[in-house]
Amino acid sequence: MAETVALALARKTDAEMLAEAQSFFDLMQARRTVRDFSSDPVDREIIRLAVRAAATAPSGANQQPWSFVAISDPETKRAIRLAAEEEERAFYEGKAGEEWLGALAHLGTDADKPFLETAPWLIVIFGQRWGTDAQGRKVKHYYVPESVSIAIGLLIASLHSAGLATLTHTPSPMGFLNQICARPDNEKPLVLLVTGHPAEGARVPAISRKNEDEVLFWKTAP
Repeated sequence: MAETVALALARKTDAEMLAEAQSFFDLMQARRTVRDFSSDPVDREIIRLAVRAAATAPSGANQQPWSFVAISDPETKRAIRLAAEEEERAFYEGKAGEEWLGALAHLGTDADKPFLETAPWLIVIFGQRWGTDAQGRKVKHYYVPESVSIAIGLLIASLHSAGLATLTHTPSPMGFLNQICARPDNEKPLVLLVTGHPAEGARVPAISRKNEDEVLFWKTAP
């Protein structure tokens, strides 16, 4: 039988839970993806704690199949920008297709990604397709995309809670990130997360989120 420990989760009153849930909703409702970043520095400790929070995410068989590479080095950011823009040019010049480009048109995006150099931090999140045990034998990982996706959500929420803006960037393919970040072949880059303070006067597209009745469906006892 697996060893266990006591659960450290204090029970709250209904009123306390409702207040906490409302506060978190209000916080996340204000979250927006940002493409105009300030170059102002952000304390490394904030990034460290946000990644630590992300790494508390549940994962298949508790294998924790993720790696996070936090980058502030200007030369590395420059290399990532050049490689990402090369993939993005191919995307916008035909690889994406007219339907996909049409879906992106209202966001005003293009192949130029200056934020990859301007923002103080880039965080590359890798999914570990397999790992190794203490004897160096290959170990299959389970539910890797699902597990890492949950961790990425926690990372974004943690950074937003700290007062930082984020942008999820996913150039395709992203294999260049393995080389630049010196990560092994068993790891697959899933998201390049840009984070920092928004530029002064930064603006975001006037978009809305789906109504509650479009995303939440109830099945309760009569």
